[in-house]
Amino acid sequence: QVQLVESGGGLVQAGGSLRLSCAASGIIFSSATMGWYRQAPGKQRELVASIVSGGSTNYADSVKGRFTISRDNAKNTAFLQMSSLKPENTAVYYCHANARRAFYAYTASYWGQGTQVTVSS
Repeated sequence: QVQLVESGGGLVQAGGSLRLSCAASGIIFSSATMGWYRQAPGKQRELVASIVSGGSTNYADSVKGRFTISRDNAKNTAFLQMSSLKPENTAVYYCHANARRAFYAYTASYWGQGTQVTVSS
């Protein structure tokens, strides 16, 4: 069974910081591509940041320089450090994994349940 469990969301004032965590189980984490997506009310889910197994990262233009994605393969956990938060960053943030499971030959897409981030002005 695959589980992606997010934590770290909450309410923060504009200009503040939050650190999201995504604890993964049931996947081969070290080879997974991990990503953070967000979905604001009335909007489509969008990619915020991603990190591949080798550590290369990719960011949405709107968060470059403010958000940092990282991973700890020893703890099967991915992180999203968010700084200089803006009210428009308010959304549900979802952890995503494109990963293999042990004894499976193919990769699949997995989602966490989401964590709410609310930035007040």
